[in-house]
Amino acid sequence: MSEAPAAPPAGSADQYRADGIDLLLRPPEPRAGWRLLPARVVAMCAVELQKLRHDSTELYTRAVQPALWLLIFGQTFTRLRAIPTDGVPYIDYLAPGIIAQSAMFIAIFYGIQIIWERDAGILNKLLVTPTPRSALITGKAFAAGVKSLVQAVVVILIAALLGVALTWNPLKLLGVAAIVVLGSVFFSCLSMTIAGIVLNRDRLMGFGQAITMPLFFGSNALYPLSVMPGWLQAVSKANPLSYQVDALRGLLLGTPHHLALDFAVLLVAAALGVAAASSLLGRLAR
Repeated sequence: MSEAPAAPPAGSADQYRADGIDLLLRPPEPRAGWRLLPARVVAMCAVELQKLRHDSTELYTRAVQPALWLLIFGQTFTRLRAIPTDGVPYIDYLAPGIIAQSAMFIAIFYGIQIIWERDAGILNKLLVTPTPRSALITGKAFAAGVKSLVQAVVVILIAALLGVALTWNPLKLLGVAAIVVLGSVFFSCLSMTIAGIVLNRDRLMGFGQAITMPLFFGSNALYPLSVMPGWLQAVSKANPLSYQVDALRGLLLGTPHHLALDFAVLLVAAALGVAAASSLLGRLAR
């Protein structure tokens, strides 16, 4: 069901830098350290937005799968009324789960890019600067968050066209953006952590394919915890995607939620993900 993204465009590192990565390779001042973190994060996000501006076809192709979930699965199960959703139409209940799924599918393969950067020689140049490795990982993770946020906007627009009763409260939509970014930070860091372990693009794609469906079906994206068997409830409670979906559902639909807990879990998961990926970043450069 998930579709692994294409590898970054073939060509030299000079061609890649022409898209904006050269901003990250400029030599910093001595002992700049953590002062460079905001600049690195902004530069990484600018690179991702520039890629989307140059080639927007990715947005259209990635919109196909969530549209099918909402059009076919959502509308069919709304008619069947087979899944208890406390009076909420099933397509409405499903929409936040598909937003989280779409963002996760983008972020979970983000480690492929860092392996490509190693092969192109860009990663080694980044690592010899005084910028902390955690700053580089944070920048890449937030870049994945920006890409996922654009995808989330596309899914929200599709859901609105299908008549899903979503909120348009600006403050709640800001909360939705924060939740999408935090979830993407964790899943992209998970991907980069796996990349630091397997050190190979093909193996990483295999691991990514192997864990995306268990993460998705082992969450509350498609059905509430109350209908799950006990062992699956335990899996869902340990799955960060469940907390992301719970927060999105509460913010977009106004259903009962645990917003403070959801934010806290995603913040801790993102921080642990950054720490794990940073600790393994050096293995990719060996």
